[in-house]
Amino acid sequence: MNFDDIRPYYDEEIPAAMQRIADSKEFPLLASYVFPDRPVEEVRKEVIGYKTVYDFQHSVMYYVNKQILRRTTTGFSTTGIEQLSSEKNYLFVSNHRDIMLDASLMQNTLSDHNFDSCEITFGENLMQGQLVIDVGKSNKMFKVARPGANLREFYKSSLLLSEYIRHTITKKHQSVWIAQRNGRTKDGIDRTDQGIIKMFGMSQTKDIVASLAELNIVPVAISYEWESCDVLKAIELYNRRQGPYTKKPGEDLNSILTGITGQKGRVHLAFCEPVTEAQLRQLPCNSTNEFNKQVASLLDKRICSTYHFTPNNYIAHDLREGKNEFREMYSKEEKEAFLLHLSILEKFKEKYDIEALRDILLGIYANPIDSKRLFAK
Repeated sequence: MNFDDIRPYYDEEIPAAMQRIADSKEFPLLASYVFPDRPVEEVRKEVIGYKTVYDFQHSVMYYVNKQILRRTTTGFSTTGIEQLSSEKNYLFVSNHRDIMLDASLMQNTLSDHNFDSCEITFGENLMQGQLVIDVGKSNKMFKVARPGANLREFYKSSLLLSEYIRHTITKKHQSVWIAQRNGRTKDGIDRTDQGIIKMFGMSQTKDIVASLAELNIVPVAISYEWESCDVLKAIELYNRRQGPYTKKPGEDLNSILTGITGQKGRVHLAFCEPVTEAQLRQLPCNSTNEFNKQVASLLDKRICSTYHFTPNNYIAHDLREGKNEFREMYSKEEKEAFLLHLSILEKFKEKYDIEALRDILLGIYANPIDSKRLFAK
């Protein structure tokens, strides 16, 4: 298949992309954020000199993530990478809390542990404007089509995506990051879309178990002590409950910028136990649909069981349930800080049912605890 419409840039395309980035009107702002202690023209000259994807990722994007961590977090930790081998390529299937950072922070983690960076799925609705396209495709991002009304076109785009993921892992020898579902988790309930598993297998249908095993699936769980977009998510969910919801122009961009600049507290990235062929063959396989459902459930169990809790999760659960079940898991000061955050909702009381909005926001933090309990049964 021809993947030119969706693939990242090749190395030979990087010099032209770097020139366009350096010439963009947004460049001074970007340069001052990533390299605040360096003259913009010095950074511009350096960027123009990059020749490969590796140059751009390790000289720019790595430091973008470092600046985000330095400015908006109080700590970043990771677990589970010792289960992986830098000699293998994986399909990382991650819960999805932040449009940009979930995958970007994993890239830095891979680099810090001497792994090659992976390719990253990026929704075509976000791949807008030449600057975004150039930065994204220079950072190993590849385009994913959004589901449309035309089933035939949706099937074709899903098959193309499936073929590209398999090609990338088995032929290009690159790992791939993909979210467990279409769009971010808005309600704190991380669940894998069964259709994602179906898509993985579309490119090799003779043996569905061997087809998935070849991809070396690794579930990934990322957690944020404070979700930068929690209020935005709560408002969106509230509006969706009232009827059909259409995103406003610039809404995704606002979420991206809020996610990047908002305070996140402690962030934890967990690589879960890799999925083996032996484990897949133990799953019920009476039909392809049932098998896909079981695989999705297996990923959910590992993601939800590995999700890293902070005091906010326990506070939200107690507040939502009106109990003190987890009272020993947080301090008075931590609860006061969380209640202060909840008070932000008061400014929306003229437009929304604040109690309903409050319950949705509490759920973002409380639901992971219920998910872990569910899969522990």
